[in-house]
Order: sequence, then structure tokens, then C-alpha cells
Amino acid sequence: MQGVIEIPAGERGVIRVFDLDMVPEQARFMREPGALAQVLGIDEINLDHVEIFPISDLEELGLAGYLTQGCGILEAEIAPDLEALKNLSGHVLLLRSRAFDGAATRLTPASQISLLASYGEQQINWTAPSQPVPESSKPYSAPKASPRQARHAARRIGAALFAVVMSLIALTLYLLVF
Repeated sequence: MQGVIEIPAGERGVIRVFDLDMVPEQARFMREPGALAQVLGIDEINLDHVEIFPISDLEELGLAGYLTQGCGILEAEIAPDLEALKNLSGHVLLLRSRAFDGAATRLTPASQISLLASYGEQQINWTAPSQPVPESSKPYSAPKASPRQARHAARRIGAALFAVVMSLIALTLYLLVF
């Protein structure tokens, strides 16, 4: 059995890459509820943040390409492990920090599961400089209509609604009579 892996409480943005040294049927079974948690030595895990797949599915992209292009990990961070990632075959397990729902966790993986590396996802800077507010977007900045114009617009709307209602009544009477 491999050593214990400590996941601190509140950890965010870390992807752990594990090599699954098992037959394809066993690796597919790891997707079942409770199976992965059992082989990792924990009670439960959020499978929405877990990926288990054969490396052959990545074709020419490869695992290193998937980690950089698909998971947002910097190439410089993967560079020391590039050869190991290229030589990997079989199934792989990608485990994101969110799989533990922010709780401190102690992993004791089974002998078929070995940790290859841990990488930090590139954090997105969501800040932006403040933009000037145009005058037209401020409340009550539209020009005010005079009371005479407001009454005229209201009468036009009322007349249009009256015409529509009367037309519908006339149409209904016409259909009932004929």
C-alpha cells in the first residue's frame, strides 16, 4: 500500500493524477458509486469531480496535452513530469480538490492506485477596472414628457385597446350569428 495522502480542509484548484494499475474492467468499475471511495480508503467522494479513462482515448493529444489544454494546468508545471506522463499507459484517475467538498480528507489508496503528480489549476483573475457609467444609464435620466404629451400618448393607447376589444366582440357576434 502506498503512503497516506493528506488533503487539507478547504483545498481548491488542485488536480491529482493517479495511475490505475488494474484491468480495464476494474477501472470501469471505479466509476460506480462507493467503489472509488472504498479503494481510496474514504467514506464518500463526489464523483462529479473525478475522471477515470484510458489514456488511449486521448489519442494524439496525450495526457500532458489534456492536462494543459483541458484542465488549465500550466505547461511549466507539467514539464518535470512530462516523460512520465508520456510513458503512461492503461487507465488514469484525475481527482480534483472539489471531490472532497472542502473537507479535510486522508487518502489511503489501494496498491493498484499510485499517485503520479499533483498540479494546481490556473486561477482566473476575475477583476476588471471599473468602467465609467454613461449618463443615459442612470435612473430618471430620460427626458420627461410634458403632461399634454403624456395624456395624448395615454389616449392613443386607450383608443387602440378599445378598438381591439370592440373588434373581438364584433368578430365573436358575427361568428355566433352566422
